[in-house]
Amino acid sequence: MDVPSDEPTEPTGADPVPLTEPADGVPPVVADAQALRRAADALAGATGPVAVDTERASGYRYSQRAYLVQLRRAGAGTVLVDPIALGGRLDPLVAALDGTEWVLHAASQDLPCLAELDLRPSALFDTELAGRLAGFERVALGTLVERLLGYRLEKGHGAADWSRRPLPEDWLNYAALDVELLVELRDVLEDELDKQGKLGWAREEFEAARTAPLPRPRAEPWRRTSGIHRIRSPRQLAAVRSLWETRDALARERDIAPGRVLPDSALVEAAVRNPPDEAGLLALPVFRGRAQRRMVAVWLGALHRAAALPRTELPESSQQHEGPPPANRWSDKDPAAAARLAAARTALTAVAEANTLPVENLLLPDLVRRTCWQPPEDLSTGAVASVLREGGAREWQIGLTAEPLAAALSAPRTTS
Repeated sequence: MDVPSDEPTEPTGADPVPLTEPADGVPPVVADAQALRRAADALAGATGPVAVDTERASGYRYSQRAYLVQLRRAGAGTVLVDPIALGGRLDPLVAALDGTEWVLHAASQDLPCLAELDLRPSALFDTELAGRLAGFERVALGTLVERLLGYRLEKGHGAADWSRRPLPEDWLNYAALDVELLVELRDVLEDELDKQGKLGWAREEFEAARTAPLPRPRAEPWRRTSGIHRIRSPRQLAAVRSLWETRDALARERDIAPGRVLPDSALVEAAVRNPPDEAGLLALPVFRGRAQRRMVAVWLGALHRAAALPRTELPESSQQHEGPPPANRWSDKDPAAAARLAAARTALTAVAEANTLPVENLLLPDLVRRTCWQPPEDLSTGAVASVLREGGAREWQIGLTAEPLAAALSAPRTTS
């Protein structure tokens, strides 16, 4: 395996050129079956990779569905598809894109909502991941386009409510620009990765991202409530859980972001104060609003259900972790494991720096922790490589890390 030594190519030239609108203008949104068929035929008859992006309504809607799908391919131009107007039925587009390479930026954010529409790539190039592997410190789309292509993209609507209809023209302009230069960026990054000897690594990473299963639902997601550190007792935790679950059910039913139904701060405040009646709950901040006054019986019911739970059904004070405990507790629980982890991090950081890579892309931190917490009995390079492979590491990662990791795990622990 070739080990690269070159730094990322530095661009040359004048100041970046502002790109405020697509070269061919903003196309009409595809919102009916006939227009979808025409767009699919154009894309099927075009050539080369297909730039793909989506717009969601995170922060506004409960679901993470795509409210707009943007595509661009040489010979077809840019296509903007409204999957909501089409009832999520994009069969002609599914057929047209079959067998093509898709170019996405931060593909893991878009692939799940595309899969909901039966849109799945046959091959993938992720420009954000490519930028990381190439050693660029800043890998936002606009930053890479500016640095490598010399254009400054018009930005500003990424956090908008894309469930709004009709979509404003300036939003559509922004959405079209996100795929305007994506294929060109792909080509430059591919050349850079090839020059550095990392193109094979990138292809393994792209395939892993393409075939990755959907993330498993979090265990006890209510524990991620902002401000939950204020909670001191299992009974109060039960109140947060009950309020969170009630809010989640309402948000899902209405397809509204949970924080817009009731903010996290209100969940925690109600759990801490534990008001006995509606008047006490309505006296708390946030609950004084008109919407919460209408829902006061619902929120009070959640608190009463938590208060009525037997002790055996109260949540644990802290979440039970699958796998090793948090690394900051290792020194107390298992000093030898803490020493192994420190040695492993030092070794992997050196490998990452030698190859101009972020250490988290060299090897998943969770896999490193698990291996250090419970290493194999056989600490040979081959045995460690097998552990990494079983943990999902790619072959290029194993080739770079198995030997130094085995050495770190085998090193005798020094004592003060």
